[in-house]
Amino acid sequence: MSSTKEEHKVPTTTVEKLNPTRVKLLVAVTGDDLQPHIAKAYQTISEQISIPGFRKGKVPAAIIDQRVGKGAVVEQAVNDSLDEFYRIALDGADVRPMGRPSADVVEWLDVKDLSGTLTLSFEVEVRPEFTIPEYAGLELTVDDAVIDEDAVQAELDELRSRFGTLVTVERPATTGDFVQLDLVAKIGDDEVDSATGISYELGSGELIVGIDEAVDSLTAGESTTFSSTLLGGEHEGEDAEITVSVTAVKERELPPADDDFAQIASEFDTIEELKKSLEEQVSQQSVFTQGRQARDAFVDLLLEKADIPVSAEIVEDEVHRHLEGENRLEDDDHRAEVTESSQKALRTQLLLDAIVEQESIQATQSELTQYIISSASQYGMEPGQFIQALEQNNQIPVIVGEVARNKALAIALGKAVVKDASGNLIDLSEFTAVDHSNEEGAETEEIVEDAPAAEDIVADEAAPAKAQKKAAASKKK
Repeated sequence: MSSTKEEHKVPTTTVEKLNPTRVKLLVAVTGDDLQPHIAKAYQTISEQISIPGFRKGKVPAAIIDQRVGKGAVVEQAVNDSLDEFYRIALDGADVRPMGRPSADVVEWLDVKDLSGTLTLSFEVEVRPEFTIPEYAGLELTVDDAVIDEDAVQAELDELRSRFGTLVTVERPATTGDFVQLDLVAKIGDDEVDSATGISYELGSGELIVGIDEAVDSLTAGESTTFSSTLLGGEHEGEDAEITVSVTAVKERELPPADDDFAQIASEFDTIEELKKSLEEQVSQQSVFTQGRQARDAFVDLLLEKADIPVSAEIVEDEVHRHLEGENRLEDDDHRAEVTESSQKALRTQLLLDAIVEQESIQATQSELTQYIISSASQYGMEPGQFIQALEQNNQIPVIVGEVARNKALAIALGKAVVKDASGNLIDLSEFTAVDHSNEEGAETEEIVEDAPAAEDIVADEAAPAKAQKKAAASKKK
């Protein structure tokens, strides 16, 4: 495949498909194409060398040719031109890069008179070609919704627990009790840490590994010792002997589920009205559970039908970053798990990017704002602080792309037919609801344009790096 834009006098690009996810771009560069970079190279070298009788930056080209050599000038020009010719190669090829390219010089022109052709080679991972499976009318089956008295009672008990009071009891501690503890940690004969008056919910697993088993069945006034690993402080990660003393055992006493409680804990006047509301909440939760199940099955089915090839190089880079961050590079079993999940994540991203394009989806400002507020809450940050962190790390485009993909998934899933195991049609309209303000005929609001696809995000760093430029230029014969 080749493409030439004679009207702009751009170099010819030839595309060679190496495999479904990698291409080689060959760019034929003439002396005229390279001439602007030759002039820039002379200026760059002029500012770097010292020649008696000439100021830096004012050394004539002829003198540079004598002292440095025309070959060095051409090499500098080629180094400086790689980014530009790579972009020209992309413009002349119907490919979308997904990684950093490697650059090479296949053929050099004559450095003396710039005759002949400079052939540059760029190899890069690209977005693979695949067909989006038809998803309108796609049938999916999810589990039946389970709404029973136990689920409603569990919600009511959870609400009652928020208004419960702790009452001291004279019996052994058991899971769910609140115990008051004194702790002393020793390594050998040295006391390294201590704490008194700690209130802890037994069984929550939120204090020290092993403390739930140690304290279970103890009564107030009793102590025991167990071994555990310290989780903080100067001796973090070291094993210690922990002596724990129980000073009090308390159980949560729940208020009676009556009309008085309903009036205190809710906007309802009677306990029956409150239970009815909780039943509706449980019902709504079951719909969202079905929605999540349908969403996962929907994606899995489309991925199976699409059979999207993924770049082994990109997956390996992601796996390496993941394992390096966990300090588990030598864990082969975990590597296999991360590799599988990374392959699926990349395939899913490519699939949703394609749906974004097919459905002409754009993220609205309100959708982006909602996503940022939700994400900031998960990280325990203020939205403004979260946005600042995103901007500092150039992650705003990534967030815009993620919002667009989520919207694409919701819109596509909304076109599927979802039934429960009993054959009943499931209405997922609330689960798949999106902002349609950018649709024709709807009120308009600010639209976040150009949500980047997976390959576009990676391709921001796709220009050849300095080291790659150096390697390419060193191929000069």
